[in-house]
Amino acid sequence: MTQPEALQKLLQAIASGDISPETALEKLKHLPFETLDEFAKIDHHRQLRTGFPEVIWGADKTPEQIIKIITAMSRDSTLVMATRIEAEVYQQLKTALPDLIYYPHAHICALSSPQTPSQLGTISILTAGTADIPVAEEAAITAELCGFAVIRLWDVGVAGIHRLLSNSQVVYDADVLIVVAGMEGALPSVVAGMADCPVIAVPTSVGYGASFGGVAPLLTMLNSCAAGIGVVNIDNGFGAAILAGQILRTAQKINQPKSPSSTQKF
Repeated sequence: MTQPEALQKLLQAIASGDISPETALEKLKHLPFETLDEFAKIDHHRQLRTGFPEVIWGADKTPEQIIKIITAMSRDSTLVMATRIEAEVYQQLKTALPDLIYYPHAHICALSSPQTPSQLGTISILTAGTADIPVAEEAAITAELCGFAVIRLWDVGVAGIHRLLSNSQVVYDADVLIVVAGMEGALPSVVAGMADCPVIAVPTSVGYGASFGGVAPLLTMLNSCAAGIGVVNIDNGFGAAILAGQILRTAQKINQPKSPSSTQKF
């Protein structure tokens, strides 16, 4: 059954009273994807299921493919964004998509800009060094585009621990922390020893040869003796932002009373 056929059948069932609007919403979460010229299958209903829309991985796609995907997604999504977009690729995209906005430090382009935060909670993002900022900005812009308030604190690594300690209030005030570090990757352990909230550690590929392109900080973070740290993959600022957002959304959901319809089984 194609997506239009499935939608028509679902709408007819609502109109006839065979299913309730609440049940229909649950079914919408699992409708088929859209096949686009055989090179992409767009999941239009991911936001209904997970709370966040599908995001385009820009690297390794041609500008023509990215343009077609963005155009298709823009028909029914309030947030359309692509990660790992280089400046020269953005210039090609801009000719076909004049409303596209580019965030050069994050290497992200989107059809929207950060607005007044609409989600509860604050995500504070720290970097050990200036060279870690591109990965941290990927996390920050992703979080802001998804409606979260973000606080940035750059270049507070353990090589000059007084820089972190003089900004300790940022750590204390956070609801979720994202800590980005390369080299030996020690900063998340220090921050987790100060914080009373989840800490998401992001290793970066910044460092000399013995850091093995980010493997050394990754292992440091995985082996941290500080409790309460979760680790994402090397340079994965986007994944850290989505995880932070899911933590905040889950906290909000737990504090909300459940309606009878939310406990139904279908």
